[in-house]
Parts: sequence; structure tokens; C-alpha cells
Amino acid sequence: MADDFSGKIKEKLIKAKQQWAENGRLLTGRTDSLHENRLPPGQREVKDWPVLDIGITPHVSATDFRLIIDGEVENPITLDFEQLLDLPAFMTKSDIHCVTSWSRYENHWQGISALSLAELVKPMADARYVLFTAHDGYTTNVRIEQFLDEDVLLAHHWEDAPITEEHGGPVRVVIPKLYFWKSAKWVRQITFSKTDKPGFWEVRGYHNNADPWTEERYSE
Repeated sequence: MADDFSGKIKEKLIKAKQQWAENGRLLTGRTDSLHENRLPPGQREVKDWPVLDIGITPHVSATDFRLIIDGEVENPITLDFEQLLDLPAFMTKSDIHCVTSWSRYENHWQGISALSLAELVKPMADARYVLFTAHDGYTTNVRIEQFLDEDVLLAHHWEDAPITEEHGGPVRVVIPKLYFWKSAKWVRQITFSKTDKPGFWEVRGYHNNADPWTEERYSE
């Protein structure tokens, strides 16, 4: 009975967000491609960190955590949590922007940079996209240059504390320059690919590129 109830909540949530895309909810028609303002068009600053997902919170302990990195790479690997921590540590600060219109400034992250991961697995020349799969079945996609940016990481700490389960712990993706649905929670697989494969929200009306400053909330 509980699973049926959770399933109905998930279905209702997904339908509501698809309706946002169909209606163009929150679109202002403004752009700020030069980033003259810190806050992208249509966004509002928040001090907390709202919890958003597709209605499922998987329970993944650090002990059970495994990360598969595969696809168009010379050295496909599977890392457990301790092996991930053995990689060069990376600390950064960034703003984050959610398509539901909130933005949070100056988030302090600790984790492993995407550039360090790429150095480890060595993407092949024909790898053009990076695909993410999460433990809750969520998927999303970015171009390889969006992933291999200097501020992108797999984060295990936020504000000097382990990332909580509700926010994607033990490890989540953080891609600050894009709307935050591209930053997959509970990541379990990263696949470098020759071809693009739109993910969970992208096939439900959300923009494939997701740039907040040009207001790429929804596909045209």
C-alpha cells in the first residue's frame, strides 16, 4: 500500500512538471548571456537548500556505494567510496540555479573534480557527451565540454559536512553553470558517449542544454 501511495505521488509530481514545460511556466523572455547579473532571469535567491527529486529517495550507504565510469574511455573503472576519496581532493565555491526558480549563492563543495576523473579514465577523441544514471533511475545528459569544466565535480561534502541523503549523498554531480536538474543526485554511473541520449526531464519537455542565463528551461 505504501508503494502504491509513493507511486501516485511520483506520478503526480512528474505530470505537474511536464505541465510546467507545456505551459512555459516561469519564462520571462529575458536573457543575460553576458552574465551581467549574478541572478539569472526569472530566478530568486533563497538561503536554504530546497529538496527536489522524482519522488524516490534511494538509500545508498558509503559502504555500498559504487561508481561505474564507462563508455568511450580508455580505462573504464568501478570505484567504491574509499577509492573515490583516494583521488585528488577538490574544493570549490559556486552558486546553483534550479529550474523551479530558486538560486542559492556561495555553496562550498568538497569532492573530486570532473577533470581528475577524466584524467583517470581518459575519454576517447570521439566522446562528445556524458550521460549520468542515478540509483533512483534518474538520468540526464550534458555535452562533454560542459562536464569537463573547471568548476564541475562529484561532491561528497557541502558546507563542510557530508551531503545528506535527501540532497543526493553519499555522492552527487555538481555542474554549477547549468540548471540544477543536470547535477544528478545519487550518481552510480557516468558514461562517455559518441551520441547524445536525452534524460528523464529532457524527454519530458525540458531543454537539452539548460543554460540559466539564456533561460533554457524548456525545449521549444
